[in-house]
Amino acid sequence: MTSAVQRVFETCKEVFADGGPGIVPSPDEVERLRSVLDGVVPADVGLSPNLPFFRDVGAGGPPPVTYLHLYECPKFSIGIFCLPQGAVIPLHDHPAMTVFSKLLMGSMHIKSYDWVNDQRGSNHRIKSSTGASLAKLHTDAISVAPCETSVLYPAAGGNLHCFTAVTSCAVLDVLGPPYDEEEGRACTYYRGNAYSNLPGDGLPRRGEREEYYAWLEERGSEPDELVVRGAEYKGPRIVDH
Repeated sequence: MTSAVQRVFETCKEVFADGGPGIVPSPDEVERLRSVLDGVVPADVGLSPNLPFFRDVGAGGPPPVTYLHLYECPKFSIGIFCLPQGAVIPLHDHPAMTVFSKLLMGSMHIKSYDWVNDQRGSNHRIKSSTGASLAKLHTDAISVAPCETSVLYPAAGGNLHCFTAVTSCAVLDVLGPPYDEEEGRACTYYRGNAYSNLPGDGLPRRGEREEYYAWLEERGSEPDELVVRGAEYKGPRIVDH
């Protein structure tokens, strides 16, 4: 019998076959992969709440996030982030990527944004005098497993997001395509600032509240509150024929 992980892999191969930076799979293909991911449960990938990296709350520092690498090729990658209670993956972007995130276990606070472009029709972001970019809140909620897979698009759906583990939790991520520093698609981290004193063309539309907006500034290096370590994935293996 084909494992759930193998089904995810085979579906990704088909969904991202013609993919690349900025190329979004068709709605039917997005729903097909989402449906496969929705069926994945912790036991399918060898996870249980009693694993040691779900109990490591850090020794005088931030709780470490454990990354389990399942697969990567130029078209897509598959991996699992395991967070003990209180661990944080700070606000970061997914440049020119379509991202599927499936919360496998636990509960997680998710806050996400999309960039706000110039209302005159350009693809340029609205900037503050300090160089920060205007973003609009997409999600600010707690997700509890089991729940549906979320999808982030290159320019919509909450392309910038941060995670905070309310309880110990795990999230299965599919990135299409993966980050690639050589192509200029590295992961950038951001610091949020409250909405205030925006230029006239950046004001929210009538009826929208100011708290739905924020100025996001790039952080020059990986945030101190993020500690990521790798661990061996011990679940069912992916076979790449």
